[in-house]
Amino acid sequence: MEQDLGVPWEDVFETIDPRSLAAGTIAQVHRASLASGEKVVIKVQRPDAKDLIEQDLALLKLFAKTVGEQPRVKQLIDVPAVFEHLSSSLHQELDFRLEARNAERIRGALAGFPRLAVPRIYANYATSRLLVMQDVGGVAASEIPVGNPRKETARQFLESFYQQILIDGFFHADPHPGNLMWQPLEERLYFLDLGMVGEVGEETRELMILLLMALWQNDASFLTEVTLMLSGATHRSDLDMEAFKSEIHDLLARYRGASIKDIQLGPLLQSMSDVSFHHGVPLPASLTLTTKALAQMQQAAAQLDPEIDPFEVAGRFLTRSLVRRMVAKGDARTLFYESQKLKIRVTRVFEAVERLVGVRPGHKLEVNFRGTSLERTVRSASRQLALGFTAGFAMLASAVTATSERVTGWVPVAFGIASAVFTLALVADLWLLKGRNTWPK
Repeated sequence: MEQDLGVPWEDVFETIDPRSLAAGTIAQVHRASLASGEKVVIKVQRPDAKDLIEQDLALLKLFAKTVGEQPRVKQLIDVPAVFEHLSSSLHQELDFRLEARNAERIRGALAGFPRLAVPRIYANYATSRLLVMQDVGGVAASEIPVGNPRKETARQFLESFYQQILIDGFFHADPHPGNLMWQPLEERLYFLDLGMVGEVGEETRELMILLLMALWQNDASFLTEVTLMLSGATHRSDLDMEAFKSEIHDLLARYRGASIKDIQLGPLLQSMSDVSFHHGVPLPASLTLTTKALAQMQQAAAQLDPEIDPFEVAGRFLTRSLVRRMVAKGDARTLFYESQKLKIRVTRVFEAVERLVGVRPGHKLEVNFRGTSLERTVRSASRQLALGFTAGFAMLASAVTATSERVTGWVPVAFGIASAVFTLALVADLWLLKGRNTWPK
């Protein structure tokens, strides 16, 4: 401590309890009080922690290199990528300055959740091996009195992780009950030990949202497609799609009859990963940490409220997030931008349909001829569906903005006009089609 502080410890702290509150491979934690009298907790890194971690990683790297080169293993899982992911996470845990920054980022993510908090970090005393933070002085999460505050905390806890993982892409990766503390006077749950965090890219986040919604809707077919997109295996022609879909359907069927408290999101995602692995469709290494965090998250939430439904909470949260995102500040440019993004994604869906019937090369069906009539049919149907979708979206946007007090009067009118224009375009397209009695080129 004195090496990192640069002064005798007595110049900073009035007292330090020699008995550790907690101890691990990397660090141990002690209660203390600053010279100013404030109650704090000190996290001190063990002098040999870095050497021990490097030794363990050297052995794991050798294992990853040896096993990862096996042809069958190489086809199913990118072992070196998993190792690099783990190595990066452990090295980050060795730098407590990163933990201090993580705490501030998570604090920002929790701003909309009044029942949740992060201890204050004393930045002046944060070094790579020393961290000083507020002493919350609370009790274990399991000791929260039964009642509405406990249920509300469980809901906000789940929603906060959906926010962190699916919206922000930055999350507390070790949310087990031991890293949570309830402050009874504030009636708030504090997140502790923010050394291990995870990050999820935007495309993966979007696919994970679809995956959770498919789970919520118990839609095995769409869940299969999303899993393929997550793995990047959408264009594989050697995959037995029917067998893969059947196994995912059986997996969902096993959970369908279970009670809410018996459905654990982490193990369910792990089971999906196992099914994918079995069919040679490995999920990204980055999802390993995400699955772990989701499993711990639900374990902690179930401890607070055994009857809470994680899928119901996820569905409602995502619906609210989408609406909030679309009408944020009533910004017409934002609404237009989001509508264009949505239109482009619809186009991608229709391209997938074309691949499905063989018009485009790709996953699931290979043909040695081109059906010109079929191609024209698909393209025409795609254009008309896209026009109908855009008209419907503009109509929805007009209705939503018309009921918002934060939107100026011309915005819903503009969307109403856009809806009418796209509807007329659709009618004209259908009229021309009827007049020719054939599909347009």
